[in-house]
Amino acid sequence: MNPSLDQVRFGNRFVDTLPGDPSLDPWPREVRGAAWSPVKPTPVRAPKLLAWADEVGELLGVVRPAATGPAVDVLGGNRIPEGSRPFAACYGGHQFGVWAGQLGDGRAIVLGDVQGPGGRLEVQLKGAGPTPYSRTADGRAVLRSSIREFICSEAMFHLGVPTTRALSLVATGEPVVRDMFYDGNAEEEPGAVVARVAPSFVRFGNFELPASRRDLDLLRALADHVVTTHFPELGAPGADTYVAWFEEVCRRTAALVAHWMSVGFVHGVMNTDNLSILGLTIDYGPYGWLDAFDPDFTPNTTDYREGRYRWRQQGGVAHWNLARLARALAPLVGDTGIPRLEAVLDEYPGFFARAWRGRLSEKLGFAVAEGDDPLVGELFSTMAVAETDWSIVFRRLADVPAAGDRLAPLLDGFYAPPDDALKARWSAWLAAYAVRVGNTDPEARRARMNAANPWVLPRNWVVQEVIDAATAGDSAPIEALLQVLRRPFSEQPDHARLAGRRPEWARNKAGCSALSCSS
Repeated sequence: MNPSLDQVRFGNRFVDTLPGDPSLDPWPREVRGAAWSPVKPTPVRAPKLLAWADEVGELLGVVRPAATGPAVDVLGGNRIPEGSRPFAACYGGHQFGVWAGQLGDGRAIVLGDVQGPGGRLEVQLKGAGPTPYSRTADGRAVLRSSIREFICSEAMFHLGVPTTRALSLVATGEPVVRDMFYDGNAEEEPGAVVARVAPSFVRFGNFELPASRRDLDLLRALADHVVTTHFPELGAPGADTYVAWFEEVCRRTAALVAHWMSVGFVHGVMNTDNLSILGLTIDYGPYGWLDAFDPDFTPNTTDYREGRYRWRQQGGVAHWNLARLARALAPLVGDTGIPRLEAVLDEYPGFFARAWRGRLSEKLGFAVAEGDDPLVGELFSTMAVAETDWSIVFRRLADVPAAGDRLAPLLDGFYAPPDDALKARWSAWLAAYAVRVGNTDPEARRARMNAANPWVLPRNWVVQEVIDAATAGDSAPIEALLQVLRRPFSEQPDHARLAGRRPEWARNKAGCSALSCSS
């Protein structure tokens, strides 16, 4: 029988390998010459397990704990497990295109790593208290944002999107004060801690900060740690390996963002400190999903004016962020290596275009080539004319017949009945689509498309219902929803409402239509 988490001995690969902050001072300050700072989670009043992801527990080789007890004390930050040397990582980043200097883990504390059936994985507590990087914040997290992260990270895994995972959700029994929309209306809300799991939480910004300070020793140590630990197939660290590593990061990032866009996911805050060096989805803050298709949709209230992180811009933002990473790595490759980094960066648009066409090919049921760009562009333009649900329309395209009324299968994806002009436009596009699909076996095409187009997603309004229930004291819907989301491509008639269009009540409801960085 597997042990409980409190019985597992933790390792400390990151802190054992990289230089750390000698100070034990937990208060906000500038930290130099260190990749991490030692910091212990701040104990909470009454830690209680609200939700647990069994599959992530299996990756770690640990059993589901009771609602309270030693393992939950670990997950809530009240108990340090054996061998653990808790730390907060030091990094910087560009936020909304502007260099923000030192940032770091302001409310996340890594307990260490665990060797389990899923490999060696770090366990991080998000919302576990202040760190030297908390700046003016309290290091805590509210229940609503913690539920979103717990559910969405696990849902993304089952969608096949590379992501950090979520092990547990623990209520703290303490209130947290938040001003959700930064309008002066701060309120007390229930607090919570999410245990996040990943091979590494290193971001682009981990390299940007030492590069900005010209701390070449720390920059090289961090790069060597990441290459040796997570990219060993590339060979021993050195200029050639750094360039090959950067190319792999570019490829992974392009593939990740194309996957996001294909399922209608909008990250909402693609700052360089929120992009994983492993190509994982990381930091589920003000994210959102395309309900009615709008290529300029951004779920982040902070981004409404500029729209920097809107759906269609995500591939370009990733390119811009990778350019910042290349600049940070430049001192490691020398003058002769910089043109090679630039050449790799110039290849990124091709990486992304191929990844995006590959996703579209799966979604549309035929091999999308450059010559299909007008057909794809007309589909997007037609969807944007009136409120048309991204996920439902793509899912129902699999049911479009070769002849007859091709529009009928799509009508569930319209938020209002189409007028005659829109019907005509759709009919013309569907006729062209039928020609492009050709004589493909209908059942084979349907199976292939249904494996790429989700039947159900953790849309914001769906998760908000769970948040409302948990805030009222009923946490059972959290795992109930997760059970549905474990099979996102399978039709589950008992849960058809969750797979439907966004209800009208959710159009402008906080948490459904818009999120802030405090959400």
